[in-house]
Amino acid sequence: MERLRNTAAGDTAVPAPASLRILVVEDEAIIAVLLAELLESMGHDVCAVENSEAAAVTAAERCRPDLMIVDVGLRSGSGISAVSQILLHRFVPHVFVTGRRLSTEGLDPSAVVLQKPFDEGDIEQAIRRAIRQGIGRGSSEPVDDPAP
Repeated sequence: MERLRNTAAGDTAVPAPASLRILVVEDEAIIAVLLAELLESMGHDVCAVENSEAAAVTAAERCRPDLMIVDVGLRSGSGISAVSQILLHRFVPHVFVTGRRLSTEGLDPSAVVLQKPFDEGDIEQAIRRAIRQGIGRGSSEPVDDPAP
C-alpha cells in the first residue's frame, strides 16, 4: 500500500527546509504528542497542537505557520474543512494525514495525503512535497532562524 500520495504528476525532489513553524491538527492525544515530538526532533518548531476544526482555524491565524499537518477526521469538525477555511485567508502548505482510505474527490489535485501509520522518512517526504506545492501558489518560502 502506498503510504504517501501526491495526486499531482511530475513530483521532483525538494530538500526539506531546516526549520519550519508547524501547526499540528490531530484529535488523538497520543498521536499528536508523538507527531509534535518527531517534528521537533527533526528541527522544526511546533507552534500549536490543536484537536478541532475551530481551534485549528484560530491557531493558524494566531501563529501563522509555515506548514500544517492535519488529520482528516476530527471528532469536532473536519480537517479538510479547517484547511479550506484557513486557505481563504492565505495559502499555507499542508499535509493531510488519515488512518482510512481517503478519496481525493473534493481535494485539490496537488493535495499531499499521508496514510497512517507513517515514519520519519514518510513525514519528511510529505513536507518536501507540500513545500514544493506551496512555492508555486504564492506562499513564501520559510526563512530559517538566524544563527545565535
